[in-house]
Amino acid sequence: MHLSTKFLSALMTLGLAFAQDDTTTKDTAKGSSKEKTPKVEKKKTSNKNPDDIGERDVSKGVNWYSIEKEIALGKGLAQDIERSAKIVDDPVIAEYVSRLGQNLVRNSDTKVPVTIKVVDSEEINAFALPGGFFFVNTGLIMAADTEAELAGVMGHEIAHIAARHGTRGATRGQIANLATIPLIFMGGWAGFGIRQAAQVAIPAGFLYFGRGFEREADMLGLQYMYKAGYDPGAFIDFFEKLQSKEKRKPGTLAKVFSSHPPTDDRVTDGQKNIQQMLKERPEYVVTTSEFQDVKARLMAMHNRRKLDPQDPNRPQLRRKPTSGTTTVEDEDGKKTKTDSDERPTLKRRPTDKEPN
Repeated sequence: MHLSTKFLSALMTLGLAFAQDDTTTKDTAKGSSKEKTPKVEKKKTSNKNPDDIGERDVSKGVNWYSIEKEIALGKGLAQDIERSAKIVDDPVIAEYVSRLGQNLVRNSDTKVPVTIKVVDSEEINAFALPGGFFFVNTGLIMAADTEAELAGVMGHEIAHIAARHGTRGATRGQIANLATIPLIFMGGWAGFGIRQAAQVAIPAGFLYFGRGFEREADMLGLQYMYKAGYDPGAFIDFFEKLQSKEKRKPGTLAKVFSSHPPTDDRVTDGQKNIQQMLKERPEYVVTTSEFQDVKARLMAMHNRRKLDPQDPNRPQLRRKPTSGTTTVEDEDGKKTKTDSDERPTLKRRPTDKEPN
C-alpha cells in the first residue's frame, strides 16, 4: 500500500514535469513562429476613395442588429410591401431594372445579397429596406431622361443598404429613448422592450434618415455609379430637375422621397464630391437604347390602363340621378312630358313678318 502510493506520487510528478516541458515547448514554438512570420500591415482604406470600394467597411458604427437579424427584418417588411403594392410582373421591365441595380451592387460596398423589384406607382420614388431589399417605382423610371439619372438614384439607395443606415438609425433612436424616456412611465425594462418592438414594426422608421446619413449616401452613391461607368453628373442633373418640378408643382415628390429633398446644399456638396474624389474619365455611359425601350414599354402600359374600361382604377363618369321625366311647356301653354335622357327641343316663336 505504501509503495504504491509512492509510485503514484512519482508518476504524477513525472507527468507534471512532462506537461510543463510540453507547455514550454509549445510556447517556444509559438514564439519562434511569431518571429518567423512577417507582420502584415492591414491596408488603410478610405470611404472617400472609390478605388477602395469593396475592401472597406462603410457600415461602421453602433448597431444592435446582427446581419442575420437585419436580413430577417427586411424580408418581413418586404413581404408586407409586396402584399399591399402592385409589383410589375412584366419580365422585360423587371429584368432590366434588376440587372441595372445588380451592376451597381457589384460596384459597391454592399455585403448582403440585394433583391430589386419594381412597383407600379406613378410617384417619383425609390426606397431600400434593411437587409438588401430594394424597390423602384415606375414613376421614377418615367421621370428619368437617361439611364445614368436612374442609376444615380438607385446608387444612392444601394448606399443606404451598404452603410446599414436603416438599422443604425433604429439603434440610435433606441439609445435616445433610453436616455430621454423615464423608464418608470414605460413600465420599467419590460415596458421599454414593448416600445422597442413597436418601433421595429414600423417600416417608416427604417426609411427616414438624418442629414448625416443622407450626405453619406449621396457620396457613396456617386462613387458606385462612377465605378459602374456612369456619368456622375447625371445624379446632380436629376435632383436639380426634381427640385425645379417641386417648386413649380408642390407635391411632385413622394412623401418618403421628399423627407430628404434635393436642397441646394446637397447639390453643392455633390458637385464638390465629384470634383475632389472622382477622376475625370474620357467617356461615360449616359443612356442606352434598352432604357428608352423600357420607358416606351412603361408608357404603353400606362396608356393601356387609361383606355381599358375594365380597369378598376380607370376614372369613371357618374351621371346625377333624375326623376325620369321632365315637363316642358310650349308657346301655346301646352304641357308635354319628355324623357329626361332626351335633349330638349327648342321652338322658335314666329314673328309678324312670317306667315302663321
